[in-house]
Amino acid sequence: MGGSHSRDDLNSDSDEEGNEEQGEEEENYQDFEEEDEEKRQRSSERRPKTPSSLDEVEAKLKALKLKYSSTQNPNLKMQLNSTFTSAETPPKLNGSKIRVKVSAEMQLKTFGDQRRVDFVAKGVWAMKFFNNEDYKGFVSEFQDCLFENMYGVEATEANKIKVYGKDFIGWVKPEVADDSVWEDADDTFLKSPDPTTPLRANQDLREEFEEAANGGIQSLALGALDNSFLVGDSGIQVVKNFTHGIHGKGVYVNFDHGNYRGGSSSVHSTPKKALLMRAETNMLLMSPTNEGKPHSTGLHHLDIETGKIVTEWKFEKDGTDITMRDITNDSKGAQLDPSGSTFLGLDDNRLCRWDMRDRKGMVQNLATSNAPVLNWTQGHQFSRGTNFQCFATTGDGSIVIGSLDGKIRLYSNNSMRQAKTAFPGLGSPITHVDVTYDGKWILGTTDTYLILVCTIFTDKDGKAKTGFTGRMGNRISAPRLLKLTPLDSHLAGTNNKFRNAQFSWVTEHGKQERHLVATVGKFSVIWNFQQVKNGSHECYRNQEGLKSCYCYKIVLKDDSIVDSRFMHDKFAVTDSPEAPLVIATPMKVSSFSISSKR
Repeated sequence: MGGSHSRDDLNSDSDEEGNEEQGEEEENYQDFEEEDEEKRQRSSERRPKTPSSLDEVEAKLKALKLKYSSTQNPNLKMQLNSTFTSAETPPKLNGSKIRVKVSAEMQLKTFGDQRRVDFVAKGVWAMKFFNNEDYKGFVSEFQDCLFENMYGVEATEANKIKVYGKDFIGWVKPEVADDSVWEDADDTFLKSPDPTTPLRANQDLREEFEEAANGGIQSLALGALDNSFLVGDSGIQVVKNFTHGIHGKGVYVNFDHGNYRGGSSSVHSTPKKALLMRAETNMLLMSPTNEGKPHSTGLHHLDIETGKIVTEWKFEKDGTDITMRDITNDSKGAQLDPSGSTFLGLDDNRLCRWDMRDRKGMVQNLATSNAPVLNWTQGHQFSRGTNFQCFATTGDGSIVIGSLDGKIRLYSNNSMRQAKTAFPGLGSPITHVDVTYDGKWILGTTDTYLILVCTIFTDKDGKAKTGFTGRMGNRISAPRLLKLTPLDSHLAGTNNKFRNAQFSWVTEHGKQERHLVATVGKFSVIWNFQQVKNGSHECYRNQEGLKSCYCYKIVLKDDSIVDSRFMHDKFAVTDSPEAPLVIATPMKVSSFSISSKR
């Protein structure tokens, strides 16, 4: 079965690939063939027309019953080559052949009870096996090929231990991992009114408000107090926070008239990062120095109450200009502190804290010839390539950092030199990272999946700790993955990737985040946090490998989504278990309530 794509196109594409690959390193293929020409012709004649709606496609996928008899056609079995250095799967379905490299982009989904796998390869494909031995053999070989393509070494036990470390062997062999932290997870917060989150069940996602923006929105800066902010190409639009979402106030700060571009050359383009500070009366704006790269040599300090840029700061260490790729608050609630003057900075190999208070006690502004220099108060410049990409902070100021190689490092709130815990990741670069207020759960974003990591462990004295405060040793649970189904992944488009996954927003001890949200192209995808943690959840039955959750809700917009974020927990109302969700596209911003089942 192959989506709505032309099989002739798939066949010709695969032949061209085959010619190009000759002379390159030897590759492994998995062939799925049907040799009976008469049966192929009958199958082609019976092939249904393209369904007219998304729901029809999904209904046909769910109703799929592939019935094969091994005595009638033994060649339907999967054939595996035994020698390889990288891997590809070319199933032949109904006379057409497709070739696709084994990777996370295939979005392979297993159905153990049906002995079936679905995957994406220029369409959505399903393969069913005759017996459990064939099915398990294929899944095992696929996982080995995936490991080899990711790390460039054969998937032996020794190589897996070398890549992941003996403490993390549960990440590649989940059956040996301690899953008790997941089993106990649902005791840590109140059950949702509706414990199930059926796929694409959007009847309880109620759109409260939609408003056109003044210009191309680049980022959201949500406030926990009265206002939130839409950062656009030409200025900042101020919106009012309500329990049912955000509304425009008609207030706009224009960059050109606010002397935003009149200072030094530390900013050359529209700000991509906006950070609220000092009880949300001030904002730091950071823009990339070079187009296409996130690094910046400085930032602008905006006084929200006056609408003016009051200072242009420069990043400097030991008299040398340096860059930062990201900034964040000292802790999850730090933007509410009226006296806050410090914030954290991250570059490829640097983690530091900056202080805006001038050491000489002098007030500096844009009228000076040289931009004032931020005070590097704490931090470390790593000698070897750590390839930091993103970071976030907990309620107590502990720091989590995601890296290009997929590693996730945890730093305590009093040391930036050495990570307390370093999770190996699964090989894909971490492009965004978030952490719960209590530091017990980490959410990493990759292009093709989200990874949810539990930091809780019990030390040798029997005390419960997190990986921010102690070394976890071998007391580490396997992570959970959050993925799109192959169908939704295909509909999201080949160039659309997961972006900016984050928890809902709490800043109070004892409260637990309730949802997770991420953006994929025109999709805003929402998971129920409790459901993801529930080890007996139906998604996890009959799965092979790391447990993956496919139960989510989708909000579909007309344009690509810039960002999706939950408002602060204080804006939740009695009939809704969650504060409103704000979704921004370049020209519009919408607010949704996730209401209890009506």
